Amino acid sequence: MKGFVLSRHSQDTDKGINLNYWLATENGPVCLRQTQQEAVCFLPLSQQGQAQKLMQSMALPDTMWRFQSLGLKTFQHEPAVALYMSNHKFFQQVCGLLSEANISLMEQDIQPQERYLMERFISASLVSDAPPINGVLADARVKSCEYTPAIKTVSLDIETTMDGKTIHSIAVYSTENQGIENQSPVQVVWLHWPASMPKENIKDLPQYTQVCANERQLLKQFSQWLLDYNPDAIIGWALVQFDFQILCARARELGVRLRLGRGGEEIRWRAGQGNRPAKLYMPGRVALDGIEVMRSATWQFESFSLENVARQLLGRGKDITKPQDRGEEIQRMYREDPSSLVSYNLEDCRLVWDIFIKANLMAFLIERARLTGLPMDRVGGSSQAFDHLYLPRLHRQGYVAPAFASGQAGDSPGGFVMDSKPGLYRNVLVLDFKSLYPSIIRSFKIDPLGLIQGLHNVGVANNVDKAISGYKGAQFSRNQSILPDIIAELWAARDVAKANKNTPLSTSIKIVMNSCYGVLGSSVCRFYDQRLASSITLRGHAILNQTKDLIQQQGMQVIYGDTDSVFVWLGDEAISLAKVQAKGNELAKELNEWWSHHLKVEFDLKSYLEIEFETYFSRFVMPTIRGQETGSKKRYAGVTVAPDGTSKMLFKGLEQVRTDWTKLAKDLQAQLYQRVFNDEPYLDLIKPLLTQVRSGELDHKLVYRKRLRRPLAEYQKNVPPHVQAARKAEAWRLENQLPSAYANGGWIEYVITLTGPEPLEMAPKNYDYEHYIDRQIEPVVDGILPFLNDSFASITERQLGLF
Repeated sequence: MKGFVLSRHSQDTDKGINLNYWLATENGPVCLRQTQQEAVCFLPLSQQGQAQKLMQSMALPDTMWRFQSLGLKTFQHEPAVALYMSNHKFFQQVCGLLSEANISLMEQDIQPQERYLMERFISASLVSDAPPINGVLADARVKSCEYTPAIKTVSLDIETTMDGKTIHSIAVYSTENQGIENQSPVQVVWLHWPASMPKENIKDLPQYTQVCANERQLLKQFSQWLLDYNPDAIIGWALVQFDFQILCARARELGVRLRLGRGGEEIRWRAGQGNRPAKLYMPGRVALDGIEVMRSATWQFESFSLENVARQLLGRGKDITKPQDRGEEIQRMYREDPSSLVSYNLEDCRLVWDIFIKANLMAFLIERARLTGLPMDRVGGSSQAFDHLYLPRLHRQGYVAPAFASGQAGDSPGGFVMDSKPGLYRNVLVLDFKSLYPSIIRSFKIDPLGLIQGLHNVGVANNVDKAISGYKGAQFSRNQSILPDIIAELWAARDVAKANKNTPLSTSIKIVMNSCYGVLGSSVCRFYDQRLASSITLRGHAILNQTKDLIQQQGMQVIYGDTDSVFVWLGDEAISLAKVQAKGNELAKELNEWWSHHLKVEFDLKSYLEIEFETYFSRFVMPTIRGQETGSKKRYAGVTVAPDGTSKMLFKGLEQVRTDWTKLAKDLQAQLYQRVFNDEPYLDLIKPLLTQVRSGELDHKLVYRKRLRRPLAEYQKNVPPHVQAARKAEAWRLENQLPSAYANGGWIEYVITLTGPEPLEMAPKNYDYEHYIDRQIEPVVDGILPFLNDSFASITERQLGLF
């Protein structure tokens, strides 16, 4: 039997710890249960006696704990001993007591249900020779396998009163025979409609509506439907943060037990703390929030509101488009037009469903889980994924992971960004190092175990393992390392995934590979040591600088470089696309050959550095820092030309792609740069624009949209314009007996008037047009025209001179 892990939990019993894994299989859900398990951590053998005395003072039964030598060592090359306990709750208490006594515990944070899988190299897919009995597979031997499940999914959304204390409706959406196109929809909306509400209002409800006289009936009917439908995954938007929080709160208030977990388990909701998100306990199913999933898959949007993402991906959005009106409109629909509310509720489910399909998010989550061991519903988790890949291999090398914050402390420099040479150019190539940081790790054998072995071996007489020097005193073993091999395996797997056009797997592998540096550079990682992160980034600095020198020795000019890319100017003379392509590929080939030879001669290492000809800009502008002559960084624009000759405009870091600039500025920049790049006249674009702005013709393009990242009350000393606008909006809404819209943050749309910032919903007048000319038009114009010996000031002076 093959299965895919949906959820994992541990449970203390009198006979030890039970590990419960719910699996998705071809024949439906199965519970894999491993009984009589133990929690384990490690400590130096020299501290065992002290630890033993402390534990004896707790009067724990001797049968509950034991020490055992496993032949492992610490990163200080001391013998380590394992502490096993058969009760996880007491294990956590003991670890707290031992830590307070300054006993160095290692790997005590690894949960038993995670360790069981990782030590068997199981990430998500597993196989067992034993068959399940009545849906349960008990104490069976399992091992890793290749298995891609079909995850049965349903989309969920609820509508409530403004205060969230009453549920108006619950909607679900799915399709029959999932994975096959054009399937019949599975759709239900439960409408809460008490006897006190007018009966005539619900005569024309959609046929998929089920009317419930009270909330208890609503929750019970929904729960029963979900249990009967039996999905593996529930998807939604802010699903855990909002929908399940409300469902659990209302169920608790009304005395309804939501046994939505498999095995009849009641679900539980836990609020988030700090950076830790809200958590839902629901064994056997996963709750997937579309916002967090898309962020994990590296999707980027100006706003992750369902309305905005749906518009961008699907070309359609919510029925109520203005968020500040949404709450009140939902209440009106419920009172006066419940049929529209039901349709609105269901459409939100459909939007989420279609986004998941369009973005292939379920496939991404499956591949990420199979690759990293992360649960499908885990948000973030780079350190956990690193542990899953690294720790089992480390143990087999004879070591346990170090205690947190035990490595050499100190800051590590970030990615290298060259000083740019501002200007307006033709014929700019971008050469990009393919996965630079992973290739540095692989080439120079940068590795936590390799570091402690390399440093240890430096002082050993007649050492044949001549260490590889890193930065800040780092020395890396040539013969004993783990991470370079992990990177090599991931690299090969990604090449296969790309060849097979398996985008979800390719994306997952890329994220994991790139996160290896981020994990090692994070002080919350157990392997953090500034010598590791610095040996990656500073090597990257050296590689980019050397690459720049090699290119310029050939008579070409490098005008910019950023982390893993160099921008090469070929000169402004006319050159055919074929010659550009040949030059770019030839240059990349020469650089790769040089680096291969250099690493062999200088370090006796094989080079995995690979630079590629990535992009050709037929026209390119690198602006200056505003108000200075110094070139900017991470801000440029140009016209890219593909091998087939097709071209398109690309903006990086400029007003065109920033959320805090108006449509006026964005439209002007796109049109102005297009004209400049095409050597077309631009005065007839700018001069009439000033007249149109001052006459009020373009008021609809003068709206700022900015996010309130904190509750409104928290803005005290620094009160920027968008906060001022939000406060005015709140006062206006209160005066008009409208609910609060910005007290807890959110997005605000506003304009600048002669009396300051005003929220758009208050229908502002007396726009400060000179503000928009000075702050929106002039910076855009002066971002490019000085390279043509022109400027906004010159244009306006010439215009005034006409009168």
